[in-house]
Amino acid sequence: MLMATTQGIEVGVLSSYEYEQSQPDKFQFIWSYQISIVNNSNRTIQLQKRHWFIYDSLLGKREVVGDGVIGQQPILAPSDSYQYVSWCPLHSEIGMMKGFFKMIDLTSEDVFDVVIPDFTLCAPYRCN
Repeated sequence: MLMATTQGIEVGVLSSYEYEQSQPDKFQFIWSYQISIVNNSNRTIQLQKRHWFIYDSLLGKREVVGDGVIGQQPILAPSDSYQYVSWCPLHSEIGMMKGFFKMIDLTSEDVFDVVIPDFTLCAPYRCN
């Protein structure tokens, strides 16, 4: 699992190529990714937004911005953790994702960005 820590908030990512959902003959390559967030700070925070940069070796870069993750805006007290699984389609066998979560400290109302570690999306038969 790849890890990054910002202001005591730890984000881990584990990605997986989805053979059964992908259709290489139609240029449809699917990855799932699991995100783990651990609040190692001494403040209660809430995940408000996500901001992804997705790079596809065939089509270039696109951005995805939205409220929360998988329809939720989780609140994490100190020592709390939160996990979710999502997915990403590409038109090629090779790509990359990176981004950040927009968080808010619920006491001070300070808004800050938490880095999501960069991770490569490469079909195992292509990058071994």
